[in-house]
Amino acid sequence: MRFRPLRSTVVPETGLGVVATAPSTMKAVVYDGPGPADVLHVAEVPVPTPVLSEVLVRVVAAGVNPIDAKTRAGAGATAGIPSYPSTLGFDFSGVVVKTPYESHPLPIGTEVYGMASFPRSGGTYAQYAVVPSLSVARKPASLSHAEAAGVPLAALTAWGLVVETARAHEGQRILIHAGSGGVGHFAVQLAAYFGAHVITTGSERNLPWLRELGASVVIDYATTRFEDVADQVDVVIDLVGNVHDDTGSRSLSVLRPGGLYILVPTGGWPDYAEAAAAAGVRATSYKVIPDGGVLSTLARLLDSGSIRVFLDRVFDLDDAAAAHIELERGHTRGKSVLRISED
Repeated sequence: MRFRPLRSTVVPETGLGVVATAPSTMKAVVYDGPGPADVLHVAEVPVPTPVLSEVLVRVVAAGVNPIDAKTRAGAGATAGIPSYPSTLGFDFSGVVVKTPYESHPLPIGTEVYGMASFPRSGGTYAQYAVVPSLSVARKPASLSHAEAAGVPLAALTAWGLVVETARAHEGQRILIHAGSGGVGHFAVQLAAYFGAHVITTGSERNLPWLRELGASVVIDYATTRFEDVADQVDVVIDLVGNVHDDTGSRSLSVLRPGGLYILVPTGGWPDYAEAAAAAGVRATSYKVIPDGGVLSTLARLLDSGSIRVFLDRVFDLDDAAAAHIELERGHTRGKSVLRISED
């Protein structure tokens, strides 16, 4: 896909600050209503216009997340979609092409990564996206745009779970379910980085890899019940819930009295809080916070090699439906992304 050259212009009387010319239309993956993966198709749509503190970004790559597939199917963030056709996508890596004002800390040409405010605005499965300037940061210098696009939503979620909610520290015992997924592989690394004793579940093929990421104990969920291995843990980070094999309910039995259970996919177990209280443990759900400051910290960790992102597959924009089909099979290691344009 080719883009017309961008030209910087100062427009002081409009309050738009430094503006780069951009096309009036763009290619985007859209869908006209909830349904299976094949409802996704590429269309020509207007380029969005940033307002106030938003920046316009030329998207080079976009992350593909489970919440995208759930939303496309009619769950997830569907309730917040104002109208159709709609464009999915939360996270991205790309280049700033419009800024709020002349001396903005992310000037035109800056390589950034972050999260759009989908569904309040258009998503990132598109050649351009409008994003809040407080939800982006400079792209990790050591990563390609494809790699960087796989970081924001998953790593921010993992940071919120491990650092802000579990408060991972030396000697703490943390059980992480689905450690090889997008959020999971970051959670394992962050928990180990902050000194926790990490126990995680995964498939047989991923067990050696999970050890490389820092897990002290790895459990093949297909052959071993985790409660036969884990006991008296301080925190359970549950990325599965009760959708499969009552993982959530069984997790309460391995927590120490007063331990903390954190559930991410709340839709699969609506009465988790009551069950946790009856078991004598604490419980909370969690939702990601798009924080540019945390993204800057994560960029430093990524550039130093303290944590890393693993890309399972990179799909072209035209293959968004195939990306969703693959994601819904449930065996993605790390992250999948869409390649929107060339770097």
